This record gives sequence, structure tokens and C-alpha cells, in this order.
Amino acid sequence: MTAPSTFGLSTEARNLHWLLSNLVEEVPGVHSVTVVSSDGLMLLSSDPGHLTAKAAGPAAGMSDGPKGSSADLATIVSGIGSLTVGAAKLMDGGGVKQTMVAMDEGSVFVMSISDGSLLGVHATPDCDMSVVAYHMALFVGRAGHVLTPELRSELRKSMESAL
Repeated sequence: MTAPSTFGLSTEARNLHWLLSNLVEEVPGVHSVTVVSSDGLMLLSSDPGHLTAKAAGPAAGMSDGPKGSSADLATIVSGIGSLTVGAAKLMDGGGVKQTMVAMDEGSVFVMSISDGSLLGVHATPDCDMSVVAYHMALFVGRAGHVLTPELRSELRKSMESAL
């Protein structure tokens, strides 16, 4: 994974980038990670070089994420988050803490962050789900209190400039 450029970002933004990169590098089976704002915009990505899907395919060195696009993972995470919140309301289930989708060829985890943002992880089908969930909870615990409106705005601008 290539580390995203954090030049010119605040200390808080650089720390969040480091936490995200660390999650991908240190947790076995994790392909890619994204943070999505409550309104569905990608704030952070573990793979900023693949923000849009490319036509070349896996042989050209694309990421192992959905269709090779961080934007695709962010869209999936936002959609899963919306669906589960709606389901929880219909069932009087309270707030959604975490959602996991297990597929034949991978897994997707979505965890709520205190400000309404979502942390999403795409992992291998044989990953240790409890280890992934534990490290996601650590990220949420460390990131949740610093995701202020100002920091979310800074992260959005940073993602837009990467396009």
C-alpha cells in the first residue's frame, strides 16, 4: 500500500491517516479501509491511488478492494449503513454498532463512529472476524472524538484534491 500524502494536513488529519494505514498493514486479511461521513462522502481511504475504478483490471496492479476502487467501497459502506439504520428503526433495535457481511470471496465490516460517520473494512473470507472487529473498535475509539466538523471538512477537501 502506498501511504497517502499528508503534506499540509493538520496533526489530527495526519493521525487519522496513520491509524487507517496501520489498520490495513497490521491486521491480517484486511484489503482496504474507508471512513465515510454521515452524508455518504468518503473522508479517508487506505488506497487513495484508486479513487476511481480503472478499466485495466487486477493484472494492472489494482487494489484488492471492490472493483479496485476506494469510491466503490465507500459507496457500499454508506449503503450498508443506511440499510441497517433503517432496519434498526423498523425493529425498534436502537443504534447500529456494527454490521458484517460474509461472502464466498470476502467480508465487509461496517462500524459506526460517534459522529455518525462509518468505518468500513473489506477483508478476505478467511480473516479472523474478531480480530478485525477488535481493531476497528480501536480505530473508532481513537478517531471518534476528533472527527469534528472542521476536521471532516479538511478531510473532504483532501480527498477531492486527490482526484
